[in-house]
Amino acid sequence: MLRDIKRAITLPVIVSALGYFVDIFDLVLFGMLRIDSLRELGLSEEEILIQGENILSLQMLGFLLGGILWGILGDKLGRKQILFGSIALYSIANIANAFVTDIATYNVVRFFAGLGLAGELGAAVTLVSELLDKEIRGYGTMIVASVGLLGAVAAGLLANTFHWRVMYFIGGVLGLLLLVARAKVLESSMFEKAKAMSVKRGDFLSLFTSWNRFSRYIRVILVGVPIWYAVAILVMFSPEMARHLNVQGEVNVKWAIMWTYLGVAVGDVLSGTLSQLLRSRKKAVIVFLMFLSLTVASYLLSKGLPVNLLYILMFLLGVGTGYWAVFITIAAELFGTNLRATVATTSPNFVRGSVALITPAFQFLREDFGMINAAAIIGFIVITLAFISILTLEETYGKDLDFVEQ
Repeated sequence: MLRDIKRAITLPVIVSALGYFVDIFDLVLFGMLRIDSLRELGLSEEEILIQGENILSLQMLGFLLGGILWGILGDKLGRKQILFGSIALYSIANIANAFVTDIATYNVVRFFAGLGLAGELGAAVTLVSELLDKEIRGYGTMIVASVGLLGAVAAGLLANTFHWRVMYFIGGVLGLLLLVARAKVLESSMFEKAKAMSVKRGDFLSLFTSWNRFSRYIRVILVGVPIWYAVAILVMFSPEMARHLNVQGEVNVKWAIMWTYLGVAVGDVLSGTLSQLLRSRKKAVIVFLMFLSLTVASYLLSKGLPVNLLYILMFLLGVGTGYWAVFITIAAELFGTNLRATVATTSPNFVRGSVALITPAFQFLREDFGMINAAAIIGFIVITLAFISILTLEETYGKDLDFVEQ
């Protein structure tokens, strides 16, 4: 196993991991800085919750649209090319975010930040999957995801030290510095081969013109939705959830997100390793969905817990969602070279974009059922759909990726 991991540590993997590190650093900033920034802009505690939900939904809408844009361009222009455009956009958006003075501007810059962030991970996983041997590509994507997710830990540590405006500025500058490292990465030979063929590349609509492709696409998205349900509802709004659970002590959302993403990084290492040892992506995801179900139930039943124990639960919740890398690897492995970047980029961003549906549903349900019961209802639905989807998808471990979708 260690020998295979060493083989997977190549320049594209290292640069992709650093890119995802910056991606996650910038991604979690709003969740960590939501309360401090909106409070400084003069919002009441009730407005902080409502406007925070609205800004988060708009950022996730940016992810949704950006996933389509960068995915199509990734199959048409190349995996490497879109990495430059996406990084430049979200870096500029985060620097602009450091200077906002009103809610309207805040909404706009978070939308463009989401639009830019949408291109990073899918292109990186596609590139790594196509460059590495099929026996070790699971380790490659595991390294990208686990190192990248530590960006949230770094953001959590710095966010408790620096002003929120400084944090947004740091995130933007890190992205611009990353552009230099990206210049040395080579393009995928599989993409170059597909480029020379007379086959349509990046045809997003073709995912909906064939039941076989459409079914694969929808199911792989549903497999990932529980991950962002947990992050967007249970973690980002953990201070409000904690009050309804009568948690002893005040929840610091920065620490909550940091501990969760530390758990996700650990989970990605475990799930990636498990998928390689079992020689099965499906079995690894099933194991982690079962663990996630238990941790979500424990979280929602944790009334009266000391705040430090709640942080431990959030770490375990992160571990349960740590099949993120395996999920994206499955997405890349399910489709041919001419659609691979489109699927690998849009599917995780459609998962993130599902927050734009989950959040309004959460708002609607909590009026009649309360915050905790509303979270439980949504959690049951998305996890059940994920189980059904992964059980009906084909196994992709060791699959030869040198093929195209006709």
